[in-house]
Amino acid sequence: MDFDRIIDRRNTHCMKWDMMAARYRVDPRDGLAMWVADMDFAAPAHVTAALRAAVDHGVFGYFGDDRAYLDAICWWMENRHGWTVDPGHIFTTHGLVNGTALCLQAFTDPGDGVVLFTPVYHAFARVIEAAGRRVVECPMAEVGGRYEMDLDAADAAMTGSERMVILCSPHNPGGRVWSVDELRALAAFAARHDLILVSDEIHHDVLMPGQRHTPMPLAAPECADRLVMLTAASKTFNLAGLHVGNVIIADPALRKRFAEVMAALGMSPNALGLVGVTAAYGPEGADWVDALCAYLDDNRRLFDDGVNAIPGLRSMALESTYLAWVDFSGTGMDRSEFTRRVERDARIAANHGTTFGTGGESWLRFNLATPRANVAEAVARLQRAFGDLQ
Repeated sequence: MDFDRIIDRRNTHCMKWDMMAARYRVDPRDGLAMWVADMDFAAPAHVTAALRAAVDHGVFGYFGDDRAYLDAICWWMENRHGWTVDPGHIFTTHGLVNGTALCLQAFTDPGDGVVLFTPVYHAFARVIEAAGRRVVECPMAEVGGRYEMDLDAADAAMTGSERMVILCSPHNPGGRVWSVDELRALAAFAARHDLILVSDEIHHDVLMPGQRHTPMPLAAPECADRLVMLTAASKTFNLAGLHVGNVIIADPALRKRFAEVMAALGMSPNALGLVGVTAAYGPEGADWVDALCAYLDDNRRLFDDGVNAIPGLRSMALESTYLAWVDFSGTGMDRSEFTRRVERDARIAANHGTTFGTGGESWLRFNLATPRANVAEAVARLQRAFGDLQ
């Protein structure tokens, strides 16, 4: 669990480091990659060992007998989240962006509206639009320095042509851990408007001290007939490149519709990905995640203290995820100016807030899942880049 170890990811076909020059014109030789939501940490040693054993075996055939894999998922959800999952309800997809796209195919038709509470994870809008569906943005309210879903405004915005609402729980990019009351209110909103509720809970294991995530089936069991759950080990254990996600559906009718789409596409799982997930979801993995969250909390504190000391900059309080959401509106600068300072002067690649939809215009997202020396360097660079505001 040496999270301080610097691992050089350059020239490894790594999107986060090898694509930042093309995306942000930040040279990887002296730049800091803080955009793509993966971690600069090695996966847990026991996961790497399981993958190495599979590679050493040398035969890469089709994966079968997935009982251990399904049991591992059920163990994790029960022991980490108090959620009992029937293994028969679990589908395996090629990650959760793929899982979201499959939900759109299964439960909506071209032209249907899909509700997003913005700003929110940018891939949602991308796949909705690519599928020929309509993004229906419901901007969130910022109350006391954190986001809240404005369900009264959302009610007023509905036209009857919406068929789905996608929730990001915990929230990316704002880092909110939604309360049980908020989750129940959203479930009631979905029922009022007869919407399929897709709850993407990919960040559910990455929690700051004192926070507790509640899976939607536990918060609002009454919404089971319209609920689709998305979970994955990818953010938790830095396995995103293995492209394994889970769509978990308790309702038989919804499960049948989803299974038909999966069958029509001829999908089958990535064998190495299933090996990695099976190894990750167990007691050793739980210990590793506890250590990870403690380390990320210290990174969060270091980053927030440094950024919030710069006049005009404000980092939203992070309850979950490793993604800091920073507001530059207090600088009085337009978006091109504060972005230029971050990318050209500080030489940091960070996600542009506009990609997250309405409400993200004055924000940038910074990935803190990197060795602490990189976080300290980022803070120092930002303080220099905005030094005239001191």
